[in-house]
Amino acid sequence: MRGSDAERLIDGLDLRQRIRLLTGSDTWRTPPEPAVGLGAIVFSDGPAGVRGPGWDENHPSALLPCASALGALWDEERVRRLGGLLGDEARRKGVHVVLAPNLNLHRSPLSGRHFECFSEDPLLTGRTGAALISGIQSRGVAAAAKHYVANDSETERLTLDARLGERVLRELYLPPFEAAVRAGVWLVMSAYNKVNGTTMSESSLLTEPLKGEWGFDGVVVSDWGAVRSTVPAAASAQDLAMPGPAGPWGEALAVAVEDGRVPAEAVADKVRRLLRLAARVGTLNGRRQPDDGGGGRGARSGPRPDLGGPGSGPRRRLLRESAAASFVLLENRAGGLPLEAPALDRLAVIGVHATEPRVQGGGSSEVFPLGVVTPLAGLRAALPDRVRVVYEPGPRWAGAAEPAPLGARYARDPDTGLPGVRLRVLDAAGAVLRSQAQPSGRVLEPGLPPGAATIELEAVLHPDVTGPWTLGLGGFGQMSLDVDEVTLLKGEFPPGTDDPAVVHVRPPQRTARITLEAGRPVRVVARRALASGTGRATVLTAAPPDPEPGRARAAALAAARAADAVVVCVGSDEGGESEGRDRDTLETDPLQGQFLREIARANPRTIVVVNCGAPVVLPWRKDPAAVLLTWFPGQEGGAALADVLLGRAEPGGRLPTSWPDALADAPVRTTGPTRGVLPYEEGLHIGYRGWLRSGREPAYWFGHGLGYTTWEFERIGTPVPLPDGGYEVPVEVRNTGSRPGREVVQVHLARPGSTVERPVRWLAGWAAVRAASGDRATARVRIPVRALQHWSPPAGDWVTEPGRFTLLAGPTAGNLPLRAALDA
Repeated sequence: MRGSDAERLIDGLDLRQRIRLLTGSDTWRTPPEPAVGLGAIVFSDGPAGVRGPGWDENHPSALLPCASALGALWDEERVRRLGGLLGDEARRKGVHVVLAPNLNLHRSPLSGRHFECFSEDPLLTGRTGAALISGIQSRGVAAAAKHYVANDSETERLTLDARLGERVLRELYLPPFEAAVRAGVWLVMSAYNKVNGTTMSESSLLTEPLKGEWGFDGVVVSDWGAVRSTVPAAASAQDLAMPGPAGPWGEALAVAVEDGRVPAEAVADKVRRLLRLAARVGTLNGRRQPDDGGGGRGARSGPRPDLGGPGSGPRRRLLRESAAASFVLLENRAGGLPLEAPALDRLAVIGVHATEPRVQGGGSSEVFPLGVVTPLAGLRAALPDRVRVVYEPGPRWAGAAEPAPLGARYARDPDTGLPGVRLRVLDAAGAVLRSQAQPSGRVLEPGLPPGAATIELEAVLHPDVTGPWTLGLGGFGQMSLDVDEVTLLKGEFPPGTDDPAVVHVRPPQRTARITLEAGRPVRVVARRALASGTGRATVLTAAPPDPEPGRARAAALAAARAADAVVVCVGSDEGGESEGRDRDTLETDPLQGQFLREIARANPRTIVVVNCGAPVVLPWRKDPAAVLLTWFPGQEGGAALADVLLGRAEPGGRLPTSWPDALADAPVRTTGPTRGVLPYEEGLHIGYRGWLRSGREPAYWFGHGLGYTTWEFERIGTPVPLPDGGYEVPVEVRNTGSRPGREVVQVHLARPGSTVERPVRWLAGWAAVRAASGDRATARVRIPVRALQHWSPPAGDWVTEPGRFTLLAGPTAGNLPLRAALDA
């Protein structure tokens, strides 16, 4: 958009018209302004999928592997294609802005939102995030880099004050956002937290380095509800306050401008940026307009490949292949993986996660997926009919998942008799204002007609097991739960927090037990009154009785003994790994480890599949024949798992974060503030940097992943200077295994005898190569000039310390066998 056009449009608006544009018109939209041809801009959460402007299970979405899985790809082109899929989904749903990617770091394995971030390293995070941004914006849809900055914990996340030094900010936490700006991102989201005493929606960091030094010409949008002041936030470089229409700006800001407390030019600049965004996404005069500067770099010109509709073959294939490419083979002993289908007559599949996998993390990134391929379904579809696939759920463990939303498996709509639940919205007298079918009892954002007073969910529950069933109701305010007119729950349940992830997405469940008889249906009715401050999310859940542990264990062991091979699926429960709360442990139930060892003893060809988005402790990891990490794999995870287990695809993932053997060994274990303050005492030493400083070994280093072949790192060549001041480093590797494969080559830098504090070594660049069995390949790894520099607070600039650096090359941060010198 040309500057003269923007000024003409701004001149056509008076002060209050301008200010009205700077706060959302509702939860997901900005206000239109017909006077200048401006339409509403529609936002949607990301990055695992594009939900659209609202939570409606009747309008599902394509579900990608989680962000940590994308980090495990070490493959920018594949991430770019996945970004294109997100852009296509956004256009299908009428969305102009996808709130992704999350560029915060894996500072601690305890972070509740770990799954939603790419890695523990700023370079890998920045390159992966830039690729996703490029893909999204190639479709004319805006990406929003979030959460700027140091938003790495969930405990007291709305108010915590992250205290960290200037070098730590510049060298660790800001670089991924700088990479996003260099990639042409159109929005940056300011975070809830404070940094060094100032809340981010008022921070000078929005001006420098974001808009000044880096030249960001897009919109700074707040996290939802993060603008909490009139003058400090408006006088800063914060541009857009979401959601709306209420908020601290509006008329209060108009008065502040008239009183001279906020410059009128500050408001004009915010409007100028909003108009530029509207031109980019096509809501200014109904069409996309050319950019007048570098901010359009994220939009690719020329033809845009169309992956087809939401459930089309090309989309599902991309999701399936990407999931498989992200899987990390942690362990593989002789006779482990891959399985040979012709040699199988009987396969045992064990564990609840085989039929109820965790495909995404919790919180605002959640979507209702188009359909989920479970591990059991994927294996049954992939194996020939002659192979008998035997399933046993095994015992449930302490801390297992909350009851799942009541859905098609057990529930029937009382009005139609079809699978699902009936949603009704009632007025104060109990009259029905709205009635509709729902696939399940998880209703987060029901439409509310005028006069709405109560939300009611009703279903006919068909038990298939006799015993004590657990029924639950999630939400806040006055609630009740009745079964055949017998009240199980009733009371006032006020919110204990104003965190939107809890109030609007995952409200806590209140549960009760009732004995039900198999084959005897019962009518279940849940009601919650609507009241200010309690949201409207209502979740009706149900779970059958847990199997008797001894009997379930015996059945699983019997199946394992009788099988040619065993696949055991374990992982995170539905209540763990979620926005809004950090974890307090990486441990699982000790009985689970004992059970896995028993299965491995019963059948030496036992494969354990770990289904989680963040590190967990695996004390049994040396017992089975193989251990495969599948992350939260998205909707096609089960099909991808079958491809990998049967050798049709290589598990191509490499860990984007180091995994500890015990929480006590992890470099950073503190995610909660003390009296509101969270000091980043570790400084520059997070992740593998912290492990190297401590001298301890993690269970698995940053970059670990075995694949289905082996590699020899043979030679590192002489660094070749590049015109931009960086270098290209050739690294020769040889495939020494029996299968073709892909290897990721990391190059690190070290500075022995440095006069400034540094990590022992740090990732400076990486590249991936492919080679057939016995062949050599050369990875040409680009080392940017920034990798040789450190931030100097006295100089206020990046500085290269003269002298000799050491180049180290290898597959992981802990295994870098090749060395060379580089003189700066």
